[in-house]
Amino acid sequence: REATDFDQHLWDSYVLTHPEGTAYHLFAWGKAIERAYHFQKIYLLAENKGKICGIFPLIDFRGFFLSKRLVSLPYCDSGGLLADGDEVMQALLKKALAVAKEKDLACSIRSAFPLPFAGENRTDKVRMVLRLPANAEEFLASLKSKLRSQVKKPLRDGLTVNLGSQELIFDFYKIFSENMRDLGSPVHGLQWIKEIIELYNTRVRVAVVYMPDGTPAAAGIILLHTETAVIPWASSLRRYNRWNPNMLLYWTFLQFSADNGYKLFDFGRSTPGEGTWRFKEQWGALPQKLFWYELNEKKNPSSKKHKTSRGFSHNRQLIAFLWSKLPVKGANWLGPRIRKYIPL
Repeated sequence: REATDFDQHLWDSYVLTHPEGTAYHLFAWGKAIERAYHFQKIYLLAENKGKICGIFPLIDFRGFFLSKRLVSLPYCDSGGLLADGDEVMQALLKKALAVAKEKDLACSIRSAFPLPFAGENRTDKVRMVLRLPANAEEFLASLKSKLRSQVKKPLRDGLTVNLGSQELIFDFYKIFSENMRDLGSPVHGLQWIKEIIELYNTRVRVAVVYMPDGTPAAAGIILLHTETAVIPWASSLRRYNRWNPNMLLYWTFLQFSADNGYKLFDFGRSTPGEGTWRFKEQWGALPQKLFWYELNEKKNPSSKKHKTSRGFSHNRQLIAFLWSKLPVKGANWLGPRIRKYIPL
């Protein structure tokens, strides 16, 4: 059946005890999407004798740039089904496909583990996951001397860091929005960030690194599952790169996670071999494959893929370049109106 807000506590309890559960599976993610972007959540749950035995979070995502579809889940690396066995998992998938057919929608699933009955994996992306030592002191001692020096240098140079929550939203967003503009990418709306932080409550932390004069230079957010901390957004401003504020930002999150008993730190999605992948690898993170599936697509674009990929890539690079030249205020006004419709 479809879950309601009255099921949130039971839903979250199931997610927090499931071995494949993530912070993105928590009820708060779908509620934030409804509040900030007004897409309908369709959160399916399976029950056996009144006890939850499986969940499938879906968003009715009707974007300008993609065909209409159910997505599990947009704006993150993974979502998908969690269940107590294959039989329950297939029942949930069958129900989701029935809903998709009724609404004339395709269905996209992003999973952190393979679904053998869902077809071919459609991505070569990985998430970079680090197994944390028992505490931050042990972790710091395990790092190579060069990396330890990069972690300590910002503090020696007078940079400071605050770890908190709602009181840091505006400093976070100032850095986040400017960095996304510099990268040539539309930024999420401030309201989305506010909803995430409010709804995740004690399961979210915001960190901001400040220059000696108090200017924000780097910022990020982590979401907390039972044993795993995941970082969906982190940004630093290029003009401060030589002071290494990004290293202090990540060390702050890693130190918090290790000292508070989290066993894993998920650095998020990367393409193997690229710069962000190498940055995460230096901390000791290892790649774990992501599994993305497309079901009930009305058209198969594979026949045109080889003909258009080069042109598409060139156009995307051109758009990113032009976007990076926008004034920050203009990018912040237009960006959320576009970003809403990009499920990545």
